[in-house]
Amino acid sequence: MHLAYSAYLVRDYDEAIGWFGEALGWRGSELGGGKRWVRVGGEEGGQLLLARATSDAQLAAVGKAAGGRVAYFVHTGHFDADHARMVAAGVAFAEAPRQEAYGKVAVFADLYGNRWDLIEAPAEVPMESGAAA
Repeated sequence: MHLAYSAYLVRDYDEAIGWFGEALGWRGSELGGGKRWVRVGGEEGGQLLLARATSDAQLAAVGKAAGGRVAYFVHTGHFDADHARMVAAGVAFAEAPRQEAYGKVAVFADLYGNRWDLIEAPAEVPMESGAAA
C-alpha cells in the first residue's frame, strides 16, 4: 500500500492549478462525472487532491495546514535549478537554502501561506529513507 492523495483545501480550483503549475511545474488532471476532482503533483509520488472550501469553517482553514509548521515536503534531485526557477516564478522563500544532515533544504510558502520544504537529499541518504525535516 501507499498514500495516493492528500486533500488540500483551496479557495478556487483554477488559481491553485495555476500556482502549482507555475511555482512547482506540476500538472493538474481532472476527472469528470459532474463533480470537479482535481489532482496536482509531480512525476513521482503522491498527489494533492484539491478540495474547494465550501463552508465558512473550511474557508477559515485554507492556508493553515499543520498549524503554521512545515506541512509538505517536496524532494528534488535538482535543488539549485528548481530553487532558481521557483524564485523566478515569485515563490516566497522564508530563508536561504541551508545544508542539513538530511540534505539541502529551504522553506517556502504556497499561495495560501502553507509552509513547505524543498529538499535535495545527499547521495548517501535515499529520499525514501524517511529522513524528516
